[in-house]
Amino acid sequence: MLALNGSASEVRGFVPQGRSIVLRLRDPNEMPADSADVALLRCTGDSAKARANGFSAALLLGDGNLSEAGLNFEKTLSLPGKFDYLADGDILGFRPEKKQVRTLFRRTSLHNSFLVTERCNHYCLMCSQPPRNIDDGWILDEIRTALPLIDKTTPSFGFTGGEPLLDWQGFIAVLADCRDLLPQTAIHVLSNGRAFASTPVTAAWAAIRHPNLTVGIPIYSAVDSVHDYVVQALGAFDETVLGVLKLKDRGQRVEIRVVLHAITAPRIVETANWLARNLPFADHIAIMGLENTGFAIANDDILWIDPADYRDDLASAVDILAAAGVNVSIYNLPRCVLAKSVWPFAMQSISDWKNSYIDACKNCDERPRCSGFFTTGRPRYSRAIAPILSA
Repeated sequence: MLALNGSASEVRGFVPQGRSIVLRLRDPNEMPADSADVALLRCTGDSAKARANGFSAALLLGDGNLSEAGLNFEKTLSLPGKFDYLADGDILGFRPEKKQVRTLFRRTSLHNSFLVTERCNHYCLMCSQPPRNIDDGWILDEIRTALPLIDKTTPSFGFTGGEPLLDWQGFIAVLADCRDLLPQTAIHVLSNGRAFASTPVTAAWAAIRHPNLTVGIPIYSAVDSVHDYVVQALGAFDETVLGVLKLKDRGQRVEIRVVLHAITAPRIVETANWLARNLPFADHIAIMGLENTGFAIANDDILWIDPADYRDDLASAVDILAAAGVNVSIYNLPRCVLAKSVWPFAMQSISDWKNSYIDACKNCDERPRCSGFFTTGRPRYSRAIAPILSA
C-alpha cells in the first residue's frame, strides 16, 4: 500500500500560501516550465543538474536530511523513503507550516482520483470515506490549481467524495477546466446522483459538453426502502432514479453501481431484472465487491457475506444484464470466488495503491487477470479463495 500522505523530514524557504501549495515534481535533467515545478533529487549529483537547468526549488527524496544537496536552492523539502515511488510529473499538495504532504496525482498511474469534499448528504452503511461536516471548500481551489499541471496525455482520472455536487456550481467549474485543459482525458465522477434531480444542475452538467465525461451513480436495490436504508437517507432512491433519467434525457454518460454485501447481494437478481427493464440505456453497470474499510468495519455484523454464498446469484444477474444488451462489469472480486461464466466480465479494478495478493495467489494461473484484494481497512477473505490451476 503506497503512502499517499505524510510529513516532510525538513523544509526550508517555503512560505504558506492559502491552505495548500501545489507542487509538480520534475526530472532534474529537464527545465522548469511552471512556477510550481520543483526538481526531484534522488542523490546529491542531481543537485548540480537541477540548478544548471534553472530550478530554484527542490525535493530531496530519501531518509537523510537536506544536507549539501539542498543548499543551492531557495526552497527545499525532504521526504522519507516511503515516498520513493514519486516520479517526474507527479503532483503534491503541501502545507509547509505543518510539513504535511499529500500526493494528488501520479503521472504513470491509471488510478488517479481527486477527493472533492468529505461532506455528504448520505451516510452509507459501508462508506469507505466516512463523511465529515467540515468547511473544505479550499479543496476545489487546490484541484483547479493542479489541473494545468497534469500531463496532457493522461488517459483518465476521477473525482470522488463525499458528494462532489454539494457545491455543484464550484464543481461544474472544475469540470469545465478539465474540458479546456485536458480535452483528451476521460473524466469519471462518483456521485450519489440526487443533485441531478434538480433541472438547473443537470442542465449545467450537460452544458459543459465534455467529450468524455461519465458519472457513476449507485442504485443498491430495486426496492426503494432498501436503497434508502443502505444510504441512510429517506427518499434517496426516488431522487437518484429521477437524476439518472434527467441525465440520460440530455444524452449524458451514466454508470450505475451496485455494491454487494449482506443487504444487497441476496437481491442482486431482482436488482438486475429491474435495471434491465427500467435503465437498459445506462452506459455501464458495475457490480462491485465490498471494500471492508470505513463504516463497513463498524457495520460488519450486518454487511459481511462470503462472496461464495452469492456466486450463483451474481452469475444469474450478469446473464440477465448481458442478455438485455447492457454493458456490465464485475469489480473488486477475485476470480476464484466467481463462476467461470462471468470471468470475461471481471475487471482488475482495485486501485494500484491499495491492491495486493495473498499467499494463496502465488501459483494461480489467473493472477495476471485477477482483481486481487484491498489492503485497506480490515480485509476479509472468502472460504472459496484458492489458486486456479489450468492443469
